[in-house]
Amino acid sequence: MTPARRFSLIAALAAALLAGAGGQAGMRVRRPLGGGEDPPEVQVGERLFLETRFAQYFAAHFGGDVNRPLASGDPVLSSLPTSTGPLPGPFGGQSMNCRNCHFVDDVAGATANTYGDYSRRSLVPDRGDGRTVTPRNSPPLVNAFLDRETFFLHFDGQFATVEDLVRGTFTGRNFGWLPGEEDAAIAHLARVIREDDGSGDLAKARGGAYRVVLTGTDPGIPAGLRLPPEYRIDVASATDQDIFDGVARIIGAYLRSLTYSRDEQGLYDGSPYDVFLQKNGLPRAPGPGESNLDYARRLRGLLASLSSPQSVTADDGSFELHDQDFVFGELELTGLKIFLREVPDTKAAFGGRLVVTRTGNCVACHAPPDFTDFGFHNTGASQEEYEGANGDGAFARLFVPNLATRNLRPDDFLPATPQHPHAREVFKAVPSHAQPGAADLGLWNVFANSDFPGPQPSLRRALAVLGDTPDKVLPKTIAYFKTPTLRDLGQSAPYLHTGRKREIEDVIAFYIDSARKVRQGKLRNPSPELAEIFLADGDVDPLAAFLRALNEDYD
Repeated sequence: MTPARRFSLIAALAAALLAGAGGQAGMRVRRPLGGGEDPPEVQVGERLFLETRFAQYFAAHFGGDVNRPLASGDPVLSSLPTSTGPLPGPFGGQSMNCRNCHFVDDVAGATANTYGDYSRRSLVPDRGDGRTVTPRNSPPLVNAFLDRETFFLHFDGQFATVEDLVRGTFTGRNFGWLPGEEDAAIAHLARVIREDDGSGDLAKARGGAYRVVLTGTDPGIPAGLRLPPEYRIDVASATDQDIFDGVARIIGAYLRSLTYSRDEQGLYDGSPYDVFLQKNGLPRAPGPGESNLDYARRLRGLLASLSSPQSVTADDGSFELHDQDFVFGELELTGLKIFLREVPDTKAAFGGRLVVTRTGNCVACHAPPDFTDFGFHNTGASQEEYEGANGDGAFARLFVPNLATRNLRPDDFLPATPQHPHAREVFKAVPSHAQPGAADLGLWNVFANSDFPGPQPSLRRALAVLGDTPDKVLPKTIAYFKTPTLRDLGQSAPYLHTGRKREIEDVIAFYIDSARKVRQGKLRNPSPELAEIFLADGDVDPLAAFLRALNEDYD
């Protein structure tokens, strides 16, 4: 079986990754699917993604020479907290980069990851503002940038484009920059690009000095690293902003390349589930004009009429990165049917009677083949964490202002931005008993927030079902978060935006509990889809088996 993406130390990098600016032992560089090389913009984008000199800590400690290694690295990178205990940080002695929150196989002693984190919440540089971790679990990046009708990124929909996400990261708190320091962040990044002399590890492996590689016209640049004209930056004449935007554009090309394995027809082919569909002649994607949900319903009908399903066995493949057999048999098929089953289908199967088991209704938010609708839903995760700190029923009593009050007092309620650098971020916070008003309301922080103009058109289209005017829609966004994909869950734990679930079975049990709370009226502002989840303890094993059959070797 061909892995979706393989990472290996190419010879030049292996020789160079010992010490020095711009690199770190253990960094892995991608070899694309099917051999050969990635396009130049993807290779250069990966280099920029790994670059450790763009963060505020490096700006404050580099001593005027961007090519000189730091005398002492950012302390936050020395150790990596995980759900099973701390591990040495792969970028110890360096400064923050994108990869430190979105790992692949960089971490000694940990399994490969799909560009997510091993921690419940990622560590961030200490700037004396009381923030030491991100407010949410770091989401995997693989498949996160697929094209779709309403495009937004982050759990709360803060960013409208991939490039906006990159810009926000390089000037934001994760890289140690405080609100109001955006100009300094841009100027510093541009300085690193201009003054890089090509002596760092990444430079030696990826074409030399940035001013040469990004300008893209030097005849000495290897053909595989020669950027197409649309990605080139004339570093000698470009403004700081030009360089900053150009870097975001190149990293955007790299991020869009991070996808799960597909064949020449563009159909998923890396997991036991995908192989099961192939072996049984079942469609692996929607037909022309067919929605993912309609495709899921058609697939459900085809499975019901499949008289002699062909199982997937060890003869069909094997796993290198997962401690499980490469199989899709009776247990997994039972789980798939539970996953696809909706309440109307259940009633039809049982003569109009509502049967309170074996109905996952998972396709309402996780329809195949992507296994996400990229939409927003409240599954109860924020409430669970808030009430874990403040007691049962506390989330229902939490005061959340209406739109008019929020607009009048943005510093009291909204996230910090350049326009409001002193905002308290009380509703984009990790709940604690010591601060009973602190919670994470997700989308509520972004929707109808004039400090985030970019995503508003897409958000309005996506949320049209919730109402018409912003003041009516806003209360219905409380605790709503973007739906992640379910592909390759084995390489993306811990789960939920809170990072509170370590095992797939824990997540299923959480959904069983949330569905029960919705029907009892005990979940604040729930997504209506939850009420139609009817699962019992006996459904957990087959459903978990099916979800593990969505794993593949992403390396």
